[in-house]
Amino acid sequence: MTPDTKSSAASCCIVGGGPAGLMLGYLLARKGIDVTVLEKHRDFLRDFRGDTIHPSTLDIIWQLGFLDEFLALPHQRAEKLYGEIDGQETTLADFSHLPTQCKFIAFMPQWDFLNFIAGKAAQLPNFRLIHNAQVLSLQEDKGQVSGVIAEVDGETQHFDAGLVIGCDGRNSIVREQAGMEVRRYGTPRDVLWLKIHKRPDDPQWSMGHRGPKKNFIMIDRGDYWQCGYSIPKGSLDLLKAQGIAPFLDLLTEVSPFERPRLQEDILSWEDVRLLVIRIDRLKEWAKPGLLCIGDAAHAMSPIGGVGVNLAIQDAVATANIITEPLKAGRLTLRHLKRIQRRRMFPTWATQALQIMISKAGQKQRKRAPSRLEIWLRGRKFIPFLFGRLIGVGFYREIPKL
Repeated sequence: MTPDTKSSAASCCIVGGGPAGLMLGYLLARKGIDVTVLEKHRDFLRDFRGDTIHPSTLDIIWQLGFLDEFLALPHQRAEKLYGEIDGQETTLADFSHLPTQCKFIAFMPQWDFLNFIAGKAAQLPNFRLIHNAQVLSLQEDKGQVSGVIAEVDGETQHFDAGLVIGCDGRNSIVREQAGMEVRRYGTPRDVLWLKIHKRPDDPQWSMGHRGPKKNFIMIDRGDYWQCGYSIPKGSLDLLKAQGIAPFLDLLTEVSPFERPRLQEDILSWEDVRLLVIRIDRLKEWAKPGLLCIGDAAHAMSPIGGVGVNLAIQDAVATANIITEPLKAGRLTLRHLKRIQRRRMFPTWATQALQIMISKAGQKQRKRAPSRLEIWLRGRKFIPFLFGRLIGVGFYREIPKL
């Protein structure tokens, strides 16, 4: 150890203070396990992150005992998701029949959600959240990960831990340093995010796809519309080269907003954010002393906004499985692999559905809808089915309290 390093120890070191990392940190600390969460940013303030809190996640917050306090934070609610098919508005998903406490998706800035969970965790004596902590590398001892080396406020520190958990997103430094194999599944499109200020006479709309080409997304964020415009992957440079005016013309064609209104809020490309869509997952989520969950284990498409929900479910499953063996000092690779086995089906099924929807949306219709398609469109159970798949998912986790 060099003179400019420090050493600290914890039973569990979580890399990444996102939804999975903070929820897992809270659950483990609540069970008496020493937890250190390393977050590379100084705060949680970043726009256009996953801001959807699904009914199954709200159920977890209810089970933890602070749902009413959480819902007192500013948020918007969507009991249904809407879309436009053949020029007609239709209900894509309906959450009203879900077997959950809250039958809606809550839209809340992710920094409010993260600050709330971090605040609850901070009340526990064995929880530490360290901001501005950039992980540099993993520590290993006799073939097992034994901690991380991180730069905290410009100072190198060693964090020894019985278990390191990567919750640091789709660009995970943990999985990169561990040399974990990533299986990537191509996606044909990316999304451009932008904000349009609301007006009193705007129609009531919570979330959904608007426009004849179904590639314009609108989400009610209180005083503004969070809008997404789908573009072919890799085409942003070409759009930028043409200037902002032609881009506003494209938005006018597919959005419910007139061009003068769009140009009030979108003055330049500085007002547009690119989300590069990726779908991937690790072949193996764990190695001795190390586990990856959430986006670090499986990056999701924004379709359905389910990424946060799956990350939270991963965190709950992880806490349920590792708490007792970690406390007893008998955690093995077998326990970590059990987490992947439990969470693999909902991960695979959700990604497969996203890939199918993405591909279907790119096909040019060459003939009239089939009788089966017309029949399905008229079935009242379809929105409830999609409400279940989006709001709860393929498998839900319940925390062991």
